Amino acid sequence: MLIGEVARRSGVSARMLRHYESLGLVEPTGRSGAGYREYSSDDIRRIFHIESLRSLGLSLREVRRALDDPGFTPAQLVEDLIQQTRERIAAQTELLTRLRRIGAAQPADWADVLQVVALLQALGSENAGRRQRAALSSTGEAAVPVEALVEAVLSESDPNVAGALRWALAQSADGAAALLAAGLDEPDPEVRKRAVKSLAEIPDDDATALLRDALANPDPVVRRYAALALGARGVAEAIPTLIEMVVEETNEADAADALTALAGEPALAEQIAGHLVARLGSDGVASPVRSRLTQALADIPGATAAHALAELSQDADRTVALTATYVLTLRDGR
Repeated sequence: MLIGEVARRSGVSARMLRHYESLGLVEPTGRSGAGYREYSSDDIRRIFHIESLRSLGLSLREVRRALDDPGFTPAQLVEDLIQQTRERIAAQTELLTRLRRIGAAQPADWADVLQVVALLQALGSENAGRRQRAALSSTGEAAVPVEALVEAVLSESDPNVAGALRWALAQSADGAAALLAAGLDEPDPEVRKRAVKSLAEIPDDDATALLRDALANPDPVVRRYAALALGARGVAEAIPTLIEMVVEETNEADAADALTALAGEPALAEQIAGHLVARLGSDGVASPVRSRLTQALADIPGATAAHALAELSQDADRTVALTATYVLTLRDGR
């Protein structure tokens, strides 16, 4: 078969076939009377083998070795090709993500494109100061897409940078809360904490709904941050978790403050007092816990709290009695 026919049947150009010949990869079995290259069926089979190996990413040098070296074993080379392919896919995926984010920023001109690229690069910098400056300047005319800010805040370990990123997310357009929601279920507890702290600073209804759901999260840290944020927003569902924080002496001062804020509404004040009294009356509650619960009643207005404190001032536990007496003195002074 002459070279033109081989090229048509194999899909390999005549020029490439000559190149293969120059490298010694495949040589025509013979020549026609007019001196044209003639390829045998074995030659054509070798051409298809070459193309198959090239399709896997092998260089021509590696292809020749694979076909001609009897001692060649493909295992390591295939493993190397797998790793190279993974790296290439990762690089292309990163490029695609960057392009999508630039597109989401809706740049008006190339100056905006360059600004967004610079901010995205700064957010990924190893320098904390540079990341913080990028976060603080990310809400300008060429704003960084919310998706990039969420990814940054969920991976940020520096507290100052994380604070700047949370601020930027709170200033951003709608959609940040939904993106942060996935972080609440991440295996890494630090990521979960970053997600709930970020949601706590977003003042929209979507964030509030997600924080409500977070009260049932298996991670106690997530539940506590959610409860503190919801307490500040006047959400009654946070009350049981806030009381548990007082009982467990976990951020109990912040929890007591949140309960006090909620108690500004009379109906909630009675509800909070009822929960605290119920815990005080539970069996097996240790003296320090009863003392903390008594202190939590101090700033809860209403008849239920006042009546409970009067009874507690006569409690058999001297520490609880003294705490209640002191609290009543303060309330009377007001």
